[in-house]
Amino acid sequence: MAILVTGGAGYIGSHAVKGLLAEGERVVALDNLSVGHREAIAALETVAEGRLTFVEADIGDRDTVRRTLRDHKIDSIMHFAALAQVGESVDHPLRYYRNNTASALTLLEEALDAGVARFIFSSTCATYGEPGPEFIPIPETCPQSPINPYGRSKLHVEHMLRDARAAATDAGKPFAFTALRYFNVAGSDPDGLIGEDHNPETHLIPVVLQAALGTRKFITIFGEDYDTPDGTCIRDYVHVCDLISAHIAALRALKPGEQRAYNLGIGKGYSVREVIESVRRVTGVEFEVRKGERRPGDPPTLFANPAKIREELGWEARFQSLDEIVATAWNWFREHPDGYRS
Repeated sequence: MAILVTGGAGYIGSHAVKGLLAEGERVVALDNLSVGHREAIAALETVAEGRLTFVEADIGDRDTVRRTLRDHKIDSIMHFAALAQVGESVDHPLRYYRNNTASALTLLEEALDAGVARFIFSSTCATYGEPGPEFIPIPETCPQSPINPYGRSKLHVEHMLRDARAAATDAGKPFAFTALRYFNVAGSDPDGLIGEDHNPETHLIPVVLQAALGTRKFITIFGEDYDTPDGTCIRDYVHVCDLISAHIAALRALKPGEQRAYNLGIGKGYSVREVIESVRRVTGVEFEVRKGERRPGDPPTLFANPAKIREELGWEARFQSLDEIVATAWNWFREHPDGYRS
């Protein structure tokens, strides 16, 4: 039996492949390489000991998905493949519903038909929209009311999984799933084998590191008048390796017919200004910081309440220090200033 990792050549998906290989699993990575990197797969093949198969395809390609599930006897899926830029989703909403929702429906249909028993879904805190202060830190009981197509495209998949599980249970089939709602994922594999490479880069820590590298002339703080200690937005940054350990814990714990949902974060937030100062400490480099206007839809403070996953699965983030997280990302970017092209 094997585990299918969709989006396995992407940032988070490649770290999942590495984590599963380290656990002794046989892995099939499926990716259309629209934003993933064949170089990440090549790097992973060097440590796979023959237990990694790569399939270049889209999750909406029904025939290839069907053949992959059956030929490799897939019993579990970790589903990461998705578009994930909030601004782009506003400009091109149907692209997000096609890629994130409709294609996930194809994957789910074929998974159920092939008898896949466990499904771990890469969801997002964007399904919560803009929670009021009474929901900070954010628990899983916070109402899910996304404010952009990206968040809605992910929430639709959660709804599909719930309904599919209920129907499968009624039919006597043991389908189970867990939805993991991420906050801000950051950092890179400490071994330096794989890392983060987006084009364009929109995540805060890599953007600031690019300024430290000199590949970006300056960074802009979008709003310095929020109701936070230093006036800048506060977010929860969880290390990508901790994120993957949560996926593996969720996979191991999932029992036939169950449905679960967990928030993934460290349980505290860091401001934009604190991220900038952390990058300066870690790199020892000064760079230009400019002031900008607030961006629409940026809540002042968002961070997770990770109590549920800690209590039920015993998971807790190992990387609690922002400087530690930044340092692993810096090690990657310093060695790969142009990403995998380096």
